[in-house]
Amino acid sequence: MKILQTPLHFSPFIGGTENYVYEVSKELVKYGHDVTVICANEPESKNINLLDGIEIKRLNYVGKISATNITPTLPFEILKEDFDIVNTHLPSPWSADWSAVISKIKGKPLILTYYNDIVGIGIADYIARFYNLTNLKIVLGIAKKIIITQPNYLKSSPYLKKYENKIEIIPCGVDINRFKPTKDKNKGNNQNVIFFLSILNKFHRYKGLDYLFRAVKIVKKEIKDVKLIVGGQGELLDYYKEIAHSLGIGNNVEFVGFIPEDKIVEYFNECNVFVLPSISSKQEGFGIVLLEAMACEKPVVSTEIVGVADDVEKTNSGIILKPKDVEALANAIITILKDKELANKMGKCGRKLAEEKYTWKRVAKMTEKVYKEVVEK
Repeated sequence: MKILQTPLHFSPFIGGTENYVYEVSKELVKYGHDVTVICANEPESKNINLLDGIEIKRLNYVGKISATNITPTLPFEILKEDFDIVNTHLPSPWSADWSAVISKIKGKPLILTYYNDIVGIGIADYIARFYNLTNLKIVLGIAKKIIITQPNYLKSSPYLKKYENKIEIIPCGVDINRFKPTKDKNKGNNQNVIFFLSILNKFHRYKGLDYLFRAVKIVKKEIKDVKLIVGGQGELLDYYKEIAHSLGIGNNVEFVGFIPEDKIVEYFNECNVFVLPSISSKQEGFGIVLLEAMACEKPVVSTEIVGVADDVEKTNSGIILKPKDVEALANAIITILKDKELANKMGKCGRKLAEEKYTWKRVAKMTEKVYKEVVEK
């Protein structure tokens, strides 16, 4: 099968969608399929046109609307491609719209992977609303199948209900050979280390770092030597530093900036608990960092809106809370930091869950099945 993927970006760009497309495509290549990715050339990558058997075509862009790269040659490149099926991804409307139009012109099936609703801040919010009322309906209508990463999204999104008959639920995955407990996994056990990881910009405020800071202020009263490691960079870095100092937890928070790929497993292994206190069901698609933490045998604390929340609760891999409940968030962190035996049990349960349900091989097999059903119709 000749598969065309049209994400906005691709490796070496780092992000949830990019990682998803890379890992699934890598597995599909192993199954004997031809996979081509067309994406914006950001960051500029002149010499990386083949990665793990995936052919990559990088297009120059003339600017951005919100965070979307405008690549004028995209429709022509898709038209030139010989493919059996095209898989596009939202929220990246430029790529998704053109993929839908060209798939219709060429009479080839379109698969839409829908990670979350398109929302914006300020003027961008008005643009997002207009798009959701116009072009989004066209893309959803053309798509033969719509893949979502968690069942709750069908309930929370006002745009998907009409297309329930097209919906396929395929979760995100984790590389369990890369994300795993190391020999130094207990290094942080005497320190009481909390780990948080996200992009620190306005769009990602839904990750709930503000609420985590307020929870740490409470935790500090119970556990004096607690430390919160904040990974990630963005325009709100100074803003978050000011909040930490204003709450009197400046000495308990360490901002480590961007964490390179070869160091991220180390950070997961050195923490005692990983926390993702997401607050927006419209913006939080899945929370793949939770899977990475669990694969490293770390207990997690998160909110009920993330995609893996139900499984975390069922398997006792961590503690799941309602969004924005600072008191409950603090108590959950205190419970885990004070009970090393409980933390250890949760970590082992999380690793088992990742191994049994969330490998990329399993995700790719589920995706391949959807592709075959559509192409063979």
